[in-house]
Amino acid sequence: MLNKRYEQLKAAEGGAIISLTAYSLITIMKLLVGNIGHSEALIADGFNNSTDILASLTVLIGLHFSRRPPDKNHQYGHWKSENIASMITSIIMLIVALQVLFSAFRNILSGQIVTPSPLSAIVGIISAILLSFLYFHNQKLAKNVHSTALLAAAKDNLSDIFTSIATTLAILASSFHFSWLDATVAIIISLLILNMAVDIFKNSVFMLSDGFDQHTLDQYRLTVNRIPGVIAVKEIRGRSYSENIALDIVVTMNPQLTVAESHAITKLIEKKLFEAYQIFDVEIHVEPENK
Repeated sequence: MLNKRYEQLKAAEGGAIISLTAYSLITIMKLLVGNIGHSEALIADGFNNSTDILASLTVLIGLHFSRRPPDKNHQYGHWKSENIASMITSIIMLIVALQVLFSAFRNILSGQIVTPSPLSAIVGIISAILLSFLYFHNQKLAKNVHSTALLAAAKDNLSDIFTSIATTLAILASSFHFSWLDATVAIIISLLILNMAVDIFKNSVFMLSDGFDQHTLDQYRLTVNRIPGVIAVKEIRGRSYSENIALDIVVTMNPQLTVAESHAITKLIEKKLFEAYQIFDVEIHVEPENK
């Protein structure tokens, strides 16, 4: 099971590399043409995509370190490297968003609004097409390798598609004497980046501090309770190591069962949890039922 998970992480790295390459190309195009064509919206979207470069890079680094085997200082492995990388990315996104936001406000207040070049709109359309291919690739790969990190990246790809389309429409509208709309869209994009940065930061902190969703734990409890031989689940706790879930479970069984019989039931619990939820590690403590 461990080797299979390492193989899945290796495959997910391929998706991160493709994302890194695509976003690098898109960012260069948007920032270059945005500055030449005087489009605040395209420049803002370019900075938005620059955070995606960092996100792809940190996911790649996180996946790489996550594949390292346990050592004497990290006996549970290096799975949380990806969470640390995500938190760093969120901080960078926050800084970039604030920079874009202040720049757009400054230009509006100072009256420095210039009608952008139609070339900027063409770049926006090309970016939306490239991002569409990237979205479908990452979505398919994420489902095949069971990577929620890559699936989150695919959802980010989808939001970037809509952002590129909105940027293109703003640029076209500015060409028809609605120049203020270009800077307005830049502000909206920066606020979207801010919102995404805060969400990523909160999720990273939640996982790094061993937070776990109670509703999900209740689902696991229900599954274990249905297994023959288990009388009750006294306690269940969960924690996440990147995309890998570890559970600590206390169950009660018939005190007349032999050690071998109790052990067989615990192995069945592990099997059922893996089949149903891809649970990576389960520690089970068995207690006799108190009548």
